Amino acid sequence: MFALTRATRVRVPSQRTSHRASSRRSLSSAIRAEDRSASGGRSDAAPVFARLAPPRDALDAFNARCAGELWLAPLTKGGNLPFRRLVAEEFGAKVTVSEMAFARFLLRGNRVERARLRRTNDASLGGVFGAQIATNAIAEGVRAGIMIAESGDVDFLDLNCGCPIHETWKRGLGAALLKKPAKLERLVEGIANGVPLPLTVKIRLGIDSVTPARRIAESLENAGAAAIIIHGRTKEQRYTKSSDWDAIREIVSERNIPIIGNGDILTYYEARDRIEASGVAACMTGRGALIKPWIFQEFRENKAWEPTTEERVGVYHRLRELMRECWGDDTIGKERFDTFMPWHLGFFCRYRPLPESVFGGRALDDPLLQSRLGLAVDGEGDFNDLPIVEQLLRCESEDAHAAISEILWNSDTAGNAMDALESAAKASLKTWQEQVAAGDRGSSDDTIRG
Repeated sequence: MFALTRATRVRVPSQRTSHRASSRRSLSSAIRAEDRSASGGRSDAAPVFARLAPPRDALDAFNARCAGELWLAPLTKGGNLPFRRLVAEEFGAKVTVSEMAFARFLLRGNRVERARLRRTNDASLGGVFGAQIATNAIAEGVRAGIMIAESGDVDFLDLNCGCPIHETWKRGLGAALLKKPAKLERLVEGIANGVPLPLTVKIRLGIDSVTPARRIAESLENAGAAAIIIHGRTKEQRYTKSSDWDAIREIVSERNIPIIGNGDILTYYEARDRIEASGVAACMTGRGALIKPWIFQEFRENKAWEPTTEERVGVYHRLRELMRECWGDDTIGKERFDTFMPWHLGFFCRYRPLPESVFGGRALDDPLLQSRLGLAVDGEGDFNDLPIVEQLLRCESEDAHAAISEILWNSDTAGNAMDALESAAKASLKTWQEQVAAGDRGSSDDTIRG
């Protein structure tokens, strides 16, 4: 495990040097050449760009800064700026990745796509931030990568080759890139050589089989990827099977670049044990962070934080403050809050205290994120004996989440929120629990569950 270092960030120099001007002319010429040949030539042929790839010592410094850390995964919807601020500024997440942005729309100046890549205030804390893009064309990826690098606010670029969502798949992006390993290798080589940032590549084990993963990892290393992030499931498995850490371990043993393992990390001790057992350079968590944003603090301190009901309400109220800071407290800000906060509560409600002394022995063989945990777990006693606000926070009703969200919005302090939540629980919790028991989680169909 490498020690965290404060190496200089790899970014494009701010001075408008003649080298920069030359690089831009080369880039523009390559893009025009590719555009002219697009209708009759191979769309995946590598155009010739000025080589802007970071030098070896810069890549080594980047990997040293990220090694041994627990990374925040790129999260569709969940990776919004307020949530990334919460985990980075409040709980010490050192390596975070943006939501996926479509390179094509970035280059068209789409404000929504550009907003996905905004950085938190973690730079002053020594944080490392990566921007994830989706593309299947070298010129497009290079142009987007240079635009991102010139913002001066990003430490690395990540290429999404694992997203299983149909909207991404049908565009030939995300996990669809795994269908043609040779084309993927050319794509990665072209972007890695043409962008002045370390390029990481996030993949799944394959489409419907793990067989291609080892060959794909080899080709990505040969193409110049700085590191490979491996989600230990296939595209077809989505989240229905446990992450295959044995397959990840095999790839680690064969490769000479850092491998970051991803999948089923809910507790600090699962992250610690996966790093030790598989040999990965670092771990990444997505759903685990959505359920308990303080997992990064636990990992860094190597001990559990089991917050009281009041402390958890304080965390959620802090997220409310960050959302209002980011989006405003006017009508538009409230609309965005109403879109995101109930969605987050759909994950927060899955939190359970899982001390290592009770659950650590089974976690490697039976990942806790994939386990069926009751409303109360071992050591908590009967669920009905828990404080009524705690019962409310664990309720899976989307109507309950909407009500909690509204209370958070209207409460100036976490203490006021606690009082209002208790009143709401006394008035409506039984109804919401009956909804869940009947299979009706509420009026909204927007909650995306992992």
